[in-house]
Amino acid sequence: MKIVVENNLQKRLDQYLATTLEESRNKIQQLIKEQKVVVNGKVASASYRVQEGDEIEVDATLSQEITVEKENIPIDVVYEDDDLLIVNKKSGMVVHPAPGNYHGTLVNALLYRFSLSNKDPLRPGIVHRIDKDTSGLMLVAKNDKAHDLLANMIQNKEVERTYLALVDGIIPHATGTIDAPIGRDPSNREKMKVTDENSKRAVTHFRVIKRYPNVNQTLIECKLETGRTHQIRVHMAYIGYPIYNDPVYGKRKNTTDFGQFLHSKSIRLKHPITHQEIFLEVDPPKEFKTYLEQIEE
Repeated sequence: MKIVVENNLQKRLDQYLATTLEESRNKIQQLIKEQKVVVNGKVASASYRVQEGDEIEVDATLSQEITVEKENIPIDVVYEDDDLLIVNKKSGMVVHPAPGNYHGTLVNALLYRFSLSNKDPLRPGIVHRIDKDTSGLMLVAKNDKAHDLLANMIQNKEVERTYLALVDGIIPHATGTIDAPIGRDPSNREKMKVTDENSKRAVTHFRVIKRYPNVNQTLIECKLETGRTHQIRVHMAYIGYPIYNDPVYGKRKNTTDFGQFLHSKSIRLKHPITHQEIFLEVDPPKEFKTYLEQIEE
């Protein structure tokens, strides 16, 4: 299939093709990942901005059609009403299916129990995400209206998310703000980094809760002003205090199976439909708490 762009729309390639071909954006993104979309004779990225005169060739056959199955997996739901859920995700659970990992995710578990918004068939209900090895609270939309409202609230910084983190090193000051742009690491596409190239503004606020001089570690609370991929992990590593046990950004090579000591401990927002305030807080996993007890002097 060949398409010639007639207007200088400057839209992202994945958005343009999803509209033009009347396909889901998820399928288009998967086609791009499989290098089945060529622009002007070259393989292009999803973020490429289409221009007038561009010649786009598309092979619309996926190597594997994506379906998300319902799976009876235990999950901890701490809040539910007609419009949204708040779940306490365990460390080690992937949030949504992706190439090479279509089973055992939070989405598979949610679909077994709930009707969810369907803005993206591969990520129903998901308005924001936390990393696989980060535990704690996450918002989930049960219908498209709530999904749109929650997504706008997150974008407008109307949802307050607080994290608990244990970092390597003793932070000398009581509070701090890290304002440093984050983008994809060109040398390793699986990692993010602080960079001025192809990046977005990222702001993390933190305060020290307790210092552990005997093991050279500090327990901190972090509040996100923005929500970039791996934001807290990248920012804390950038200033020299990486999250303890972080296998990607940490200093230590011998990490345990538990993953990084990072926990989404609380969430505060006004309900998008009823406008009533919701505040929820959950303790970190037992592995996190047990380690803190062990390092007490």
